[in-house]
Amino acid sequence: MVFTPPPFEVPASEIGQVFGLAYDDGKREETTAIVPNLYAAATSLHGLQIVTEDEDEDGRPERQRRGEAGARFMDGQFGEKNGGGPGSIWRIDGITGAVTLFANIDTNSGPGIGNIAFDRSHRQFFASDLDSGLIHRIDIDGNLIDTFDHGVDGRPARGLDPVADDGAVMDIQGAAFDAEEPKSWGYTQEERSVHGLAMHGGRLYYSVGEEAEIWSVGIARDGTFAGDPRWELTVEADEDLPVTDIAFDTRGFMYLAQRGEVENRYDYSSFADSGEASVLRYWRESPDDPETESIWVPAPQEYAVGFPEPYRQGAGGIDLQYGYDAEGFFNRNACTATLVKTGDRLRDNPALEDQLIEGGPLAVHGVQLTRSTLVRPKNEPPFGSWFADYDGFSEDPEVKGHVGDVEVWRPCEGRAGYYEPIPYPGDIPVPGWPPGFPPPNDLPPCIELETAAYFCTPAGLEADLYIHDRAGIGGDSLSAKSLTPGVGVSPSKQTVPSLATPFTLGINGHIPGETVDLGLCFYKQSDAEAGGYFPCCKVTLPLETPLESCAP
Repeated sequence: MVFTPPPFEVPASEIGQVFGLAYDDGKREETTAIVPNLYAAATSLHGLQIVTEDEDEDGRPERQRRGEAGARFMDGQFGEKNGGGPGSIWRIDGITGAVTLFANIDTNSGPGIGNIAFDRSHRQFFASDLDSGLIHRIDIDGNLIDTFDHGVDGRPARGLDPVADDGAVMDIQGAAFDAEEPKSWGYTQEERSVHGLAMHGGRLYYSVGEEAEIWSVGIARDGTFAGDPRWELTVEADEDLPVTDIAFDTRGFMYLAQRGEVENRYDYSSFADSGEASVLRYWRESPDDPETESIWVPAPQEYAVGFPEPYRQGAGGIDLQYGYDAEGFFNRNACTATLVKTGDRLRDNPALEDQLIEGGPLAVHGVQLTRSTLVRPKNEPPFGSWFADYDGFSEDPEVKGHVGDVEVWRPCEGRAGYYEPIPYPGDIPVPGWPPGFPPPNDLPPCIELETAAYFCTPAGLEADLYIHDRAGIGGDSLSAKSLTPGVGVSPSKQTVPSLATPFTLGINGHIPGETVDLGLCFYKQSDAEAGGYFPCCKVTLPLETPLESCAP
């Protein structure tokens, strides 16, 4: 048990109930100091409370279970006194603590926002709308730009019928509304309901539905949706529950956090079912198994969350932070070595009480920190983890769903995907590596590396290279070799259907963090098949590998 200093708090009276969290990049016009702002998104995942005007003259509005004429949301539900609503995103200044309304999706009738994610490359946000199913794109100033509709534009990419929003809305003044029945709250259909979001390698990953699937869509050079939705995997877990948060580490592992079904007990005791939500880890197949539809392994690893069996006390929030050295200090060379998970009743197991009580209170609702390598059956039960209560009181062992998302600020975040210029561009009309390469630096670049995304696989490090064809040669193929002694890359040649698909290179023999020089030739496969000389854009690309090793 870790006893933390009193936290900085923003009361519900100011911003209402929130779930999704995100930091920006900390860049400010008024100072060179990098201090991030925190963003928090309105939600119904912590219940919905409605009231009508005071009738018994006790000075308080009358709380209602069912929809009724004149009903409104209870103060503290959505921060109405500060202009908020169910589609609000709040900004909390990282220096002053000042709270301001950042953005407002005013078409949201009450279900709120599933989660939010920040895109560092384009300095913009994404927010999943539980009312409509849309993913909203929002600029750094809080302006809503456009949307992506998974139900209409995503599903057909896998041969599924499009599903448009049914138009259902939350009507708290209608007789059909029941505060204790989430099915009456106006959520969009499960087939198009988007929850968790995460940026990785130039793509926005998102989760869909309770029988959760993970999809992704590319983000173009100008920050717009690229229109190339891709099914990634169908979540394999003991229970079909929504994945409310997604995270990637610097090695390309994908982490998923489930949250129990929404509840809204009238006594405020439970806002989500508890004890069945898993925290999972996926990684890419290497080599890709042609017998499986996904490029990800079919069966994920799982983490033990909380001491109550079956160790699935997750509350739907997840992130990664630095590892720790032997003395308990941050190891800044291990950027994402610790997994941070939110959960309920994390230390409450009567059968283990004698062992647990020495470490602190049992009724802990908050976060559990675990080395990312400790997948089940390791750390089961999780005696190798640290725990912290979200409010420091360690009371009320029976409450559920009071904890939501978690977000960690770590400046090294984003190593897995970044923009990098090609230093030695040129258009060489013959294959091979000509004398005098590279060409002069004043030539315009013929190709540019938009994004490099790294993944650890059983075979070692893989890098996804997203190429921009600046010269317009229409290339679809890449020849690659290592120019760094002792380092190998494979395959030597590959072709992709379009440049929306990355070129994937396996890298071996390097030291973590080493810059590996790649010799690349970008060309059209049809030109090569024609025989003889063919146009080829040749560059030397210095690729900075992640600091963390892919060794088990």
